[in-house]
Amino acid sequence: MATSKSSRRRFLKHGAALVSAGVVAPYVIPSGVLATSENAGANDRIGIGMIGCGRRTHQLLGEVRRVTGPGGDARIVAVNDIWPKKSHEWIAAYEKDMQEKGADYGVYLDYREMLERTDVDGVIVTTCDHWHALPAIHACQAGKDVYGEKPLTLTIREGRLMVDAVRKYKRVFQTGTQQRSYLRNRQGCELVRSGRLGDIKEVICTNYESSRPASEYELREEPVPDGMDWDRWCGQTAVVPFSMNRYLTYENPGWQRIREHSGGLLTNWGAHGLDMVQWALGMDDTGPVEIEPHGNEFNSKVTCRYANGILLKLATDHSVLGGGHFVGTKGEMFMTRGKFNTVPIAISKEEITNSDIRLHKSDNHMQNWLNCIKSRERCVADVEIGHRTATVCHLGGIARRLGRKLRWDPEREIFPDDSEANALVDRPKRKPYELPDPV
Repeated sequence: MATSKSSRRRFLKHGAALVSAGVVAPYVIPSGVLATSENAGANDRIGIGMIGCGRRTHQLLGEVRRVTGPGGDARIVAVNDIWPKKSHEWIAAYEKDMQEKGADYGVYLDYREMLERTDVDGVIVTTCDHWHALPAIHACQAGKDVYGEKPLTLTIREGRLMVDAVRKYKRVFQTGTQQRSYLRNRQGCELVRSGRLGDIKEVICTNYESSRPASEYELREEPVPDGMDWDRWCGQTAVVPFSMNRYLTYENPGWQRIREHSGGLLTNWGAHGLDMVQWALGMDDTGPVEIEPHGNEFNSKVTCRYANGILLKLATDHSVLGGGHFVGTKGEMFMTRGKFNTVPIAISKEEITNSDIRLHKSDNHMQNWLNCIKSRERCVADVEIGHRTATVCHLGGIARRLGRKLRWDPEREIFPDDSEANALVDRPKRKPYELPDPV
């Protein structure tokens, strides 16, 4: 099960700078182990390691079972969590009703030890938001492909380093914005991209709330559960007393509402809804150039402007959760998760032909990742796409915090001549959890 101390020493020997300076030497992986276009991985099935075994990992159970069950392209070989109890719970839930049972899974407290395994071809990262970037970058350096849950990052700078790592080590990366693999969301974006609504003037989205500082919540102090590595859970953030209503996602308040760990609903549901906006507008490699908050509260409305003049407004209730209200010169579209409607309704019934703009087709998000591991092509929600969508979310949060209009340069990824805003592009990180820079 858990690896030995000698394995831990081997890891530190290969990458001692990981702990001392936040830098990891690239791994040398034996040829024939990693999946390529000619080689699908060990035993012709892609070996997957799970990093994080909490709530989201359980939500992915069905998808993971579909691709790792009998006849599937992959197999689970190892799991990791800062609380081994959660790893064993996930394995038990995973194996329930599975025809294939009894595998000798590796169970790890430190994911870096898991990355040493030559039978791990790819990892699925389903940790808290403040633990998304570092494992993904380390996985790339270890020669592993990555499925990274959304929101991709805690800060804008983390996202750029993740993109750099994926490109440098030639890895396949899928962001967990699964609506990119939903038929109706893809069709709706194709209609917008093909001009069926005319020129888009504005997109009105749900006014997703930002997270707030932990100091604004009452967090009860409790003993750390047996076997949990709470210091490691805190990671890049300051070590604070354990609180179950910080550790659990949807407790009161839950880490997702706490600024130290997450961007709130703005980066959670916003990563889905604003991703659809980016896709429909053809902005996957860029973003807004102006962000104006209408107040400095965690739920203040925000208006963004793209370079072509299109306005993106976080201004409505949850009626377009996971999508947006697209307003064009020829019609309007209301898009949510897996659905869209148009005014006039005839637009939604128009056939999308080969002469229209056709977008990356994926019918299953997890399977798309595995297919791309084999082909070495980019996934439907490539790391750059995930980074750009997360950036739009972060821009809204930064504007709310400062309470003033901001200019953004999406090419250089800076706020021109604005040191106060640029200080929020990244955050100080506690040792030894700094990000390697360069990767």
